[in-house]
Amino acid sequence: MHDMKERLSVLWIFALLNYLYADVIALWAILGLPPAETPHLGQLVLAGSAVLMEIPIAMILASRLLPLRANRLANIIAGSIVTLVNGFLTFIPPLVGWGRPPALPEYLFFATIETVCTVAIVWQAWTWPGANAEVAPKLIVGQPAAGSSSHPQAVSCE
Repeated sequence: MHDMKERLSVLWIFALLNYLYADVIALWAILGLPPAETPHLGQLVLAGSAVLMEIPIAMILASRLLPLRANRLANIIAGSIVTLVNGFLTFIPPLVGWGRPPALPEYLFFATIETVCTVAIVWQAWTWPGANAEVAPKLIVGQPAAGSSSHPQAVSCE
């Protein structure tokens, strides 16, 4: 995989599949609970979850279609958002005593993989080879144009 767009798109697919599988496992765990212990999610929580799941879904397509500068920025922003939200909701509450982890040890396993994957997405986008060359065109020294002074001219590579 030499194309960065393809690499980022595949990483988003990988992250999304992990999110979905972790949620399926969590639902199976909830279905096994007695009705009194089953968590009830409000409309705002469900809407927020839908928005968060739409980010990796949209990034699969965006990573393939956006031009380099927008692509790089979108991957850095989207990857940072889902990394921070996932990391905060999964790891911070149990560490500071705000409650237990969201579900089972399997969920923590998937959350760790998801977090590592989205950090890799941010890193890949941040260090995208050739991104600086496209964002700020290089200037090279060319031959003097016909009829001009003998000083070399700077010309754009594009």
